[in-house]
Amino acid sequence: MLAKQWLNNARDVMSNIEDTQMENIQAASTVMADSIEAGCWVHTFGCGHATLPIEEMYPRIGGFVGFHPMIELPLTFFTNIVGGMSVQQFVFLERVEGYGNEIMKGHNFDPKDTMWLFSHTGINAVNIDIALESRKKGMKVIVFGSAGEAKDKKSRHSSGKTLFDLADIVVDTCVPVVDASVPLKNHFDKVGPVSTMGFVTAVWMTVTTVAEILADRGVKLYIHPSHNVPGDTTAHDRLEEALGEYKRRIKGV
Repeated sequence: MLAKQWLNNARDVMSNIEDTQMENIQAASTVMADSIEAGCWVHTFGCGHATLPIEEMYPRIGGFVGFHPMIELPLTFFTNIVGGMSVQQFVFLERVEGYGNEIMKGHNFDPKDTMWLFSHTGINAVNIDIALESRKKGMKVIVFGSAGEAKDKKSRHSSGKTLFDLADIVVDTCVPVVDASVPLKNHFDKVGPVSTMGFVTAVWMTVTTVAEILADRGVKLYIHPSHNVPGDTTAHDRLEEALGEYKRRIKGV
């Protein structure tokens, strides 16, 4: 069954992350924990399906305040497939050099912030713009993506750099560069991509490690609670507390 083949491929990705990336995840988590403990932000950015790991972090149940999602609607293409904000426009926009610089102008940053970027191949201009501007502002840059598989791919940015070249820390998501992983009879293209599984696996391994580091340091976390558990009479209060802390921090951004 192709279903089992995809499942095995996804398990292989998760196992490879565990076998090869724990040291990098620990290093990335420590940098992020330092930013959050300082009252600053871990900014998160990606394009296309690389926005999905960003949406996994916050706000959602089990996430906590400290992660600032930077999601640009024209760079997601999830609202429409054709017509306005279509796939064609998205593919064009993520390759436009200078667009990332304009995105950065819409936010305030602190040198103690961290920029966490997601890109499967690391070659498109918008992500590279964001990384270059982040470095200029003194932030640490952390990149998650298929670094090993994409090492021979040429940058689409005039700097000649890929996103992985610009990172202080890279976590390899261990995903095939083609992403789709299951061959299909009578078809050239494969089905069953695994990059989202790789991203989300690495995200939660990282975020839980950040939480562990901060808890060990005695830092209070403002965790987004489940508000659907019968009998939990304080969930609403904890949610309001978390959102209140987010509002307090976001004033500077």
